[in-house]
Amino acid sequence: MQERFMKEALKEAQKAYNKEEVPVGAVIVKNDKIIARGHNSKEEKNNTIKHAEIIAIEKASRKLSNWRLENCEMYVTLEPCPMCAGAIINSRIKKVYIGALDEKTGACGSVLNLFNYPFNHRVELKTGILELECKDLLQNFFKELRKKKKESK
Repeated sequence: MQERFMKEALKEAQKAYNKEEVPVGAVIVKNDKIIARGHNSKEEKNNTIKHAEIIAIEKASRKLSNWRLENCEMYVTLEPCPMCAGAIINSRIKKVYIGALDEKTGACGSVLNLFNYPFNHRVELKTGILELECKDLLQNFFKELRKKKKESK
């Protein structure tokens, strides 16, 4: 089940990749059904908060007509940043499944772990779901980006 939903998050990440956005995708699941999807669109929207997780949370909240996403789970291809980890906590998402860890900006265990702080809501965490596929997509994206920058000089 976990791999099936992470594959859906990877499809979202591929959409971002195709738009030349950092390829991160997220899906939110409730009762074993996807209720929301999101992928990075910072460049397209020229908006720093348009991360995959934030977009998915906004869509799930609209779908449920509630900002509390209790009993929902998120599958995300890259470890959330501090902004997204905070939004996950505040939206009351029950559990987060992460593909690849982010050693530079990850806020769920790599750089810091906001989920371990004694906030009013605790988020369960599981990492390493389809980790290689998630890492490969990101690494290929940045390799192509560096190549394009080099060619344009």
